[in-house]
Amino acid sequence: MFAVIYRWSIKPDKEQQFTDGWHRVTEAIHAQCGSYGSRLHRADDGTWVAYARWPDAESRERCAMPDPEGAAMMSDAIAERFPETRLQLVDDLLAEPVHPV
Repeated sequence: MFAVIYRWSIKPDKEQQFTDGWHRVTEAIHAQCGSYGSRLHRADDGTWVAYARWPDAESRERCAMPDPEGAAMMSDAIAERFPETRLQLVDDLLAEPVHPV
């Protein structure tokens, strides 16, 4: 399992635009590139953080941007982009409840 943590500072008046763009891009990457999806969070310090999981680093590297419009929405809303953190899974004790749809 491979994961990446992304962090951004978002322009205050562009938070909804960023969220909408992130949602579009994440759905497209999941559908077209085989990612396991992602979660978007707002941190206590005001930065935005996303955690994305992939079967392996190679799957992520092969993925071209399947939603350029969504990516442009995100890019326009970002005030600052921080370096990504790449992670290799060592152990996994995360136990999440199943949510009914």
